[in-house]
Amino acid sequence: MVAATGTRRWAVHAVLAAVLTLTACAQSDRHRMPSGAAARAWHGRLGLRVESSPVQSFTATLDLSGDAQVGDLVLSSALGTALLALSWRPGHATLQRDGQSREYGSVSELMLDALGADLPMTALFAWLAGHDAVVAGWQADLSQLSSGRLSARRSEPAPVVELRLMLEP
Repeated sequence: MVAATGTRRWAVHAVLAAVLTLTACAQSDRHRMPSGAAARAWHGRLGLRVESSPVQSFTATLDLSGDAQVGDLVLSSALGTALLALSWRPGHATLQRDGQSREYGSVSELMLDALGADLPMTALFAWLAGHDAVVAGWQADLSQLSSGRLSARRSEPAPVVELRLMLEP
């Protein structure tokens, strides 16, 4: 039980850091968008709060590119130090942190292992495009998206998860 808790804690910190401090220098060349694909990119700040025991909360600089199928996410500290990098494509997801890499069968598996909660990546990209995608248990607030702010809250299943993005133009 202690080993599982330690592993989950490491994963939570890794995902939180990745979400907060993704930077271009930490992105992997292996998972670039296929040629011809309409690549989208977002830069800004990310805040994530997971009301677990203990509560996990963090903020980071965010660099996100791609879509729900193929993409990269780099989270960085306020000083620009890459905290973690996530890359995904169909059937595969990678978490990189502190020179170590962990492989997963999907971005959902990565999020579940790291946070104990799955972040709805397909819905996230829809929300970023201004579409009010419906996901069971999640409520997104797109009312300030035109000014670069997006927030979403998962109320069920537990734990409650709050996601906030402040994007740069």
